[in-house]
Amino acid sequence: MKLRRCTTVMFEPREEVSLGLQAILAGRAEVTTKTTWLALAAHLDQAVPVSVAQRELLGALSSRQWTESSDMVATQADQDALLEAGLLISDSDEHAAHRQRDEGMRDGHWWPLAALVHRHARWSGVNSAAQMRDSTMLTAKDLRRQLGAPPPVVQPHPGTYQPLPAVNATGYDQLLERRATCRNFDVARSIDQAQLAQLLQRTVMAQAVVQVEADTAFLKKNVPSGGGLHPTETYLLVQRVEGLAPGLYHYHPVQHALVTLPRHCDRPLQDVAEAMLSGQDWFSNAAAHLVLVPRFARTNWKYRNHAKAYRALLLDVGHLSQALYMAATEAGLAAFVTAAINEIDTEAVFALDGVTQSPVAIVGVGWRSDTLDTAEFDPNKVVWP
Repeated sequence: MKLRRCTTVMFEPREEVSLGLQAILAGRAEVTTKTTWLALAAHLDQAVPVSVAQRELLGALSSRQWTESSDMVATQADQDALLEAGLLISDSDEHAAHRQRDEGMRDGHWWPLAALVHRHARWSGVNSAAQMRDSTMLTAKDLRRQLGAPPPVVQPHPGTYQPLPAVNATGYDQLLERRATCRNFDVARSIDQAQLAQLLQRTVMAQAVVQVEADTAFLKKNVPSGGGLHPTETYLLVQRVEGLAPGLYHYHPVQHALVTLPRHCDRPLQDVAEAMLSGQDWFSNAAAHLVLVPRFARTNWKYRNHAKAYRALLLDVGHLSQALYMAATEAGLAAFVTAAINEIDTEAVFALDGVTQSPVAIVGVGWRSDTLDTAEFDPNKVVWP
């Protein structure tokens, strides 16, 4: 059997601080620390505790060149533990799953630090709303009371600021002012299929296809994208859209069409949405949720092992979310965007592998409720006069 180290791994010394029980019983406060070495790999969802010997073994191996297991200076127990964890990659069928995931990350041309950030910042089963309620950190005053004062809203520089002329507002300024995150959706009202179609047409639909070669094309959309690559796919969870059955969909930006996706569980769609949205129940009842899912290989094809590729990809999602906000507002609809999502759970809903594709944010649209049950940020009283 041949072995190699996984493609991308970082070692973190994590320190745990505790009070000695015996000292406390004796009336003394003695702090003890324990350091554990953790390996964070780009193809694994969890950090793996490793011994010093295992850490040194991984550091001595190549991620590209295979080594016969019999030639390794390591105990069989260490080899087996690292193989089971996926930190050692084997050419055997028994460990094919770890090898395929590792090769998927390697062939995606990730910059190593970005690959680690992507992998280990993903959530599963997190209920951020419950955490906010349990810690009483729901309002701005709650945050101020528990965290102290934030940095100032502006950091002025020395000197005299020259005032700029006030320009008369236009209809676009009024549209911008009406753009406010919705936390109160009307659960009894559906949106028209034409409204959803217009929303997609204005934001994620390809306005033109530029065919460079038979196998190489670029899309022109109404939003900018790093390198003109437009790597972000749009998946939908539809609850109340006239003419569309409630369910899961994928949007084709060239055909301007939706295809139904299979559901892998029989839970109510609002429960599925709430799980994806890490418990943010004020968002889960939107008429339609648009899940923004980059295909990393599309960006990394051009920006190979590039330190800015992941940043450009995240900016793409930001451009899309603002475009969707504005298009929804112009149509009279309400919208939200959040990055506080359970990526791993969302991947399971849409059968995404988390290696080649993974969600970054979710945008929801629908009709705003007539009642303000959950606070919304509307300081100028434009939405809620």
